[in-house]
Amino acid sequence: MFFASPGAARRRRALAVAVAAGTGMLAALPATAVGEPVFTVHGAAGPGPSRYERVLVQRFGPASARTVLVLTPGSTSGAGVFTFAARDLVRAVPGLQVWAVERREQAFEDTAVMTVGDGEQALRYYIQHQPVGGRTFAPPPVSRVRFMGGWGLKLLVGDLRHVVRAAHRGGRRVILGGHSLGASVAEAYAAWDFNGRAGARDLAGLVLIDGGLLSGPAAPTLAQARAELADIRTTGPREDPFRQTTPWAYGVLSGVLGLLARDAPNAASPLETEPLVPSFLRPPVPSTNAAWIGHAEQLLYPPTGAAAAHAGHLAESGDPRGWVDGDRTPVARLAAWLAQSPLNTVDWYTPRRLLLDVHAARPLATTRVTRLLGLRLRHRDTLTLPTYAFQTASFPTVLAGARQLRRSSRIRAPRLLEDPTMLHVDPLTATREHNTFLETVTPFLTRIARRH
Repeated sequence: MFFASPGAARRRRALAVAVAAGTGMLAALPATAVGEPVFTVHGAAGPGPSRYERVLVQRFGPASARTVLVLTPGSTSGAGVFTFAARDLVRAVPGLQVWAVERREQAFEDTAVMTVGDGEQALRYYIQHQPVGGRTFAPPPVSRVRFMGGWGLKLLVGDLRHVVRAAHRGGRRVILGGHSLGASVAEAYAAWDFNGRAGARDLAGLVLIDGGLLSGPAAPTLAQARAELADIRTTGPREDPFRQTTPWAYGVLSGVLGLLARDAPNAASPLETEPLVPSFLRPPVPSTNAAWIGHAEQLLYPPTGAAAAHAGHLAESGDPRGWVDGDRTPVARLAAWLAQSPLNTVDWYTPRRLLLDVHAARPLATTRVTRLLGLRLRHRDTLTLPTYAFQTASFPTVLAGARQLRRSSRIRAPRLLEDPTMLHVDPLTATREHNTFLETVTPFLTRIARRH
């Protein structure tokens, strides 16, 4: 039995409106679903129907701001990953707006029931496939989305250029950044050739958060890239994290668990008995909703070395077993982070072509593989942008890539920071008093924002 939150009745009344509205209809969602304003930017022309040529952007900060930090999310992330950090940054940096970009595949997400904010309803609808509000969850089959096989880095950079141009209106300066794979995308944008013009000319700086190119696994060979392209055409264009032909499962489970842990953190998790949940995600003992979130985060990013002392852990006793917080990111904060919708924290339908392209872009230069994939990475050597890069314990090669960027470009004196006590999501979720990323990026952004 679930514990209904105090607002459950209100959310049930809103459910009919949200379900009737359908996917992507922000205006019809409950007022509490979206905090800061969300707007649509027309995107680049690409494969598939023209109705998908748009991205959603959430704006944080004052309308009078003269500097905009545009942030793009990681491989399996949505714009919601930046909510906490964006709010902290616009409070700390005078004259700054933050724009969090949601990639175009969000249009396929049926978030109507998730957005109502009732964990019970969401569990029944998305995981148990029970009808809610007269409809049943029906994810789009591969046959309807094969055109996503062309949704790679070229298309995303094209979408971002439209966002950057919108941010420039009124003479504002624009800084581009991202987290994880999003940091790689930001670097690629700067080096991209737009008909002879470097993407860097649109920008006043780069912010690379625990990600980037020029380090890490080697780029694919030409044969490997061709094989992956063929498999995308044959098997399907969407990343399937759990390898069980349910590409949406990671995003859906994250959102449902976030709602349950937000509203009933100490209740025994109902996911324990759900067959959709892979066995490796389950805690070793019956656990609370809150403990499920903490356990899942540490499966993805195991705390080792200096980070171990700052991470949380399962309680030593209890039935169900609870969670003991560390001093970086309380699990209640993770729950609220995951519960966001419709601009959610975990992407439901990451394009495999995007992952291939970013992997191939690792050298940040023209190669036989980038020519095959149509990646116009031609301006690395001329980059002069002020650059900030931050590294956690989860990805210890990030700063090596940033140093290589400095050596292979005209960038001088980049700000290179690390905190080996932080895990991959901590820069975006840790409380302000324990967030080295916020502490160190604030002066970097302030210097750019103060320019005349």
